[in-house]
Amino acid sequence: MNLKDKKVVVIGAGKSGISACRLLSGEGANITLYDSNEQMNLEDVKKKLGVLYDGDIRTGEFPKDLEESAELIIISPGVPADLDYLNRLRERNIPIWGEVELAYRFAKGKLIAVTGTNGKTTTTALTGEIMKLYFESVFVVGNIGTPYTDYAKEMTDDSVTVAEMSSFQLESIEEFHPCVSMILNITPDHLNRHHTMEAYTAAKFNVAKNQTPGEVCILNYEDERLHAGSKLLHTKVFWFSSARILKRGLYLVGDKIVYNDGLTEETVIDVHELNIIGKHNYENAMAAIAAGISMNVPMDLIREALRNFVAVEHRIEYTATKKGVMYYNDSKGTNPDASIQAVKAMDRPTILIGGGYDKGSSYDEWIASFGGRIKLLLLMGQTADKIEQTARRMGFNEIIRVNSMEEAVKTAAEHAIPGEAVLLSPCCASWGMFKNYEERGEIFKKLVRSLPD
Repeated sequence: MNLKDKKVVVIGAGKSGISACRLLSGEGANITLYDSNEQMNLEDVKKKLGVLYDGDIRTGEFPKDLEESAELIIISPGVPADLDYLNRLRERNIPIWGEVELAYRFAKGKLIAVTGTNGKTTTTALTGEIMKLYFESVFVVGNIGTPYTDYAKEMTDDSVTVAEMSSFQLESIEEFHPCVSMILNITPDHLNRHHTMEAYTAAKFNVAKNQTPGEVCILNYEDERLHAGSKLLHTKVFWFSSARILKRGLYLVGDKIVYNDGLTEETVIDVHELNIIGKHNYENAMAAIAAGISMNVPMDLIREALRNFVAVEHRIEYTATKKGVMYYNDSKGTNPDASIQAVKAMDRPTILIGGGYDKGSSYDEWIASFGGRIKLLLLMGQTADKIEQTARRMGFNEIIRVNSMEEAVKTAAEHAIPGEAVLLSPCCASWGMFKNYEERGEIFKKLVRSLPD
């Protein structure tokens, strides 16, 4: 692909935008990096871009000259695809790609793409570990924290890439084409960006839109939206289920994950051999196993990867035991469904820390999942009022408001008794109080580890 001297505008100066600029710099493109944030630290951005970058950097309102001269637009995942200036560029037939589409145009080898509302990071990481035991060249990229463009040009025809894909990234794909795709689940999320469930669901199904009949899409049999959407797919569907025995696919029988190839049954693993807990994680494991089977990885290597895998950071991550109380970091629980899974994974009375940025979610189902598990709810952030009103309306009144993570951890430690648990699973995004969910989780872990033993 020849981009030499092509006038390319990269929108968004975050991790994905910086990585896209670095890839484009090596291709001789005429690059402008644009970000609407006028308060952005330009020296910090230049340092991240590196010495090879010789393009322009612009901030503030989108410049008219860029709108008139751009030949290709690369948008970062956090940039809404329906901005007015982007719509005007579309009317002029200017190509608008996401960062992952740019990466895909340069990448080689086989691609496994993972999406879903929840479980993406755990499943992507586990799938990557399975692939690394069988293939020599494996890359794990995307929404998991490593931009696809960081490694696209290092990939060869023998490489296998496992990419975690968010709905934001999938909005702007064109040729992006995995040989194995998976959609773990679809529940309401990011409706402030997608506006409707139909639009959000359509973005998720984009992961498979370019696949052919000989390729595979892995789906959760227990998700009604996936059942409906599967009828429109052009691929083979590989089902997995945590609730029923399937004629063909992967399913949970008691404590065992079983694979049926349509002729014979085979026990893959007992869930007690795994280092991840909760039914949702058994679903994640089944999706990763399905990817391994689809890529012809021997079952003994799949089992080895499953036994050695530990929980992804910030996803029901065991942090410490202090004075007989177990602390778990689920900062990646940024929506109700993710936090429901974390709550259901708790097997003892639990103090729950929640609240944060309002993405337009409803909290009824989250509160309903508490059952007898949650003995106290500590609330902070923009959504505290909304969550408290919902909880009290539903009859849950054991609530304390806190103003910071420091106060939350201190209050939790004061109220927890030996044998109980404290769970950070905010049910909301981190923005407003923290830079991202990673920072939120790191602060929680640091505070917990500083508690007296």
